[in-house]
Amino acid sequence: MTVYLVGAGPGDPGLITVRGAELLATADCVVYDRLANPALLDLAPPDAVRISVGKAPGAVEMTQDQINATLVEWGRRVGSVVRLKGGDPFVFGRGGEEAEALIDAGIPFEIVPGITSAIAAAAYAGIPVTHRTVSTHVTIVTGHEDPAKGRTDVDWGALAAAGGTLVILMGARGIPEIAARLMEGGRDPSTPVTAVRNGTRSDQHTVRTTLAEAATANISAPSAIVVGDVAALDFSWFERRPLFGTRIVVTRAREQVSGLRQRLVDLGAEVIELPTISIEPAPFDVPPLDAYEWLVFTSANGVDAFFDRGLAPKGLDARALAGLRIAVIGTGTEAALAARGIVADLVPERFVAEALLEAFPPPSRTGRVLIARAEQARDVLPEGLVDRGFEVDVLAVYRTVIGAPDAAALDAVRGGAVDVVTFTSSSTVTNFHDLVGAIPPEVTVVSIGPITSRSAEGLGYTVTAEADPHTIDGVIEAILASRAGS
Repeated sequence: MTVYLVGAGPGDPGLITVRGAELLATADCVVYDRLANPALLDLAPPDAVRISVGKAPGAVEMTQDQINATLVEWGRRVGSVVRLKGGDPFVFGRGGEEAEALIDAGIPFEIVPGITSAIAAAAYAGIPVTHRTVSTHVTIVTGHEDPAKGRTDVDWGALAAAGGTLVILMGARGIPEIAARLMEGGRDPSTPVTAVRNGTRSDQHTVRTTLAEAATANISAPSAIVVGDVAALDFSWFERRPLFGTRIVVTRAREQVSGLRQRLVDLGAEVIELPTISIEPAPFDVPPLDAYEWLVFTSANGVDAFFDRGLAPKGLDARALAGLRIAVIGTGTEAALAARGIVADLVPERFVAEALLEAFPPPSRTGRVLIARAEQARDVLPEGLVDRGFEVDVLAVYRTVIGAPDAAALDAVRGGAVDVVTFTSSSTVTNFHDLVGAIPPEVTVVSIGPITSRSAEGLGYTVTAEADPHTIDGVIEAILASRAGS
């Protein structure tokens, strides 16, 4: 039994340490505060107990004594408890108090350092807290001392005289008095000040001012406030990303969303996952494949279902496809096939069933085609192949059902607090309409292709942009183009 005090970093989930991620992956219980990114909770096993102990101004779920007692209780009950703390546990994180409580209770613990916002928020605003020609030292100080102490330990006059870079955490509310005391201690009123609110998050906001004007500069919590000549440096990169601050709704199935989500996040977007569909297996038996001339996959889901639930349980592998020609719709489907060591023989230039029909050669051997696809799909392809002289069998290898998005995501979308909604199939459109309803006219709607666009328009949505090519890459390019022109 061990309690791990893990630093979650300042907000960007990508800043969790390797050790922290490893511990989350095997945790029996996660005790987390409000500054830890909720996305990190997804790293924990589905059956892990999750306990929120968030504290915000005017809203306390648990006092520190209650948090300590929770760690002791669960530290005795399960094998691995991760105490997930924003920033670093030992930099104004009360990790010392929690460690003391665990020592008193005789419970083993480990400390896993995290990246403190004192360094990371400045870096994400393009400010080095030290610079060889500007500042050779940095001091990190709290702007909010524990009132229960009955005394103050911060000598602002001495800090003013020390020079260098001063990073103030939890000081937004007290910045008028702090700025005044620093100037009284000798700091030049023109000293640069930069406040980074929600540093490293998609809603990061940077305010640049001076000590003389800091009191009226609309600095709000939670901010890391950098005081000193380095605060005048501006190596901005995070807030200059092309989709910075754009709130994008991704409606794909939860099983499919990770790649798209990460690429949008890398471009600066805030992604709201609203899985309107879910992929479920459909029961099927693979017929004798040597009877067919062609095997057709219409989606990556079909590839995965066919191999993972069709061939593999029967002890077969790619060699079972010997002699078959394989056609696919879309580069995503082609890539899913290639990941299994199989090269598609036919990929149409346009990623729709009509284009595959146009590219399909006439029958030459058995004239039989097996199409592995969703349980419900358009019949354009099988009917078109029959018209061209083929004998066609459709094998339903998976089904799509309505998804179960979480309440917070639904509330955000229904409240209109989004900039872009993406649709990657007709089923995502239909289910989104059932779950959410209308889309405000100012929201950008991006569709993956003409079939999906027609479905959206049929339900009253105005499609702002359509991907070309009809791929996830195309969706991203369409979002970029539409936002650039907005």
